[in-house]
Amino acid sequence: MRHGKKFNHLGRTASHRAALLSNMATSLILHKRIETTVAKAKELRKYIEPMITKSKTDSTNNRRVVFSYLQSKDAIKELFSIVSEKVANRPGGYTRIIKLGNRLGDNAEMCFIELVDFNETMLAAAAEKAGKTRRSRRAGAKKDEAVAAAPVAEVPSAEVVEEAPAAEVVEETPAAEEVVAEAPVAEVVEEAPAAEEVVAEAPAADVVEDAPEAPATEESTEEKGEDA
Repeated sequence: MRHGKKFNHLGRTASHRAALLSNMATSLILHKRIETTVAKAKELRKYIEPMITKSKTDSTNNRRVVFSYLQSKDAIKELFSIVSEKVANRPGGYTRIIKLGNRLGDNAEMCFIELVDFNETMLAAAAEKAGKTRRSRRAGAKKDEAVAAAPVAEVPSAEVVEEAPAAEVVEETPAAEEVVAEAPVAEVVEEAPAAEEVVAEAPAADVVEDAPEAPATEESTEEKGEDA
């Protein structure tokens, strides 16, 4: 059970755990990056960051306090001379943990733990990103200033209306009445006469006068009577 377990004991006794963290902190200060398990890296981060904060104030008392934990003159010299200058403007968060995956064999989760200010690759990438962001902000501010400085009277709305009036557009595209006037209906009717005119050209009375049948019949009847 976990009764009274305030931190990770790492499966070691108190003296063994203290010696482990001291050696890891010394290696991290001298080499700026070490590879270890995630559990050890998290405990090392809580162990070394207060020492880095103390190194910002180079005094005899702070050197003795840090030396009581690290027990290494080389580590004390590196910490108070080089590391403290790099982290002078940083208010905490001096280390970074980068996970690497699981280790073959025991499947332990591995990682890098490094000092943030000594990773030149990530510092260059962060500076480039910050520079791009600043350029975009400056460009946006310049555009806003140009828009604010531009006078409104130079581009009046009345001049735009005079350049493209609506009347000229109507003259270029005539209405439906003009199209109807060009092709009147009266001319079409004259070209195709109605049925009454056809009948007038060929009257029925002329046909009856050309071939009468009734008078010839009466004359033949009278001649037959006389003969009888």
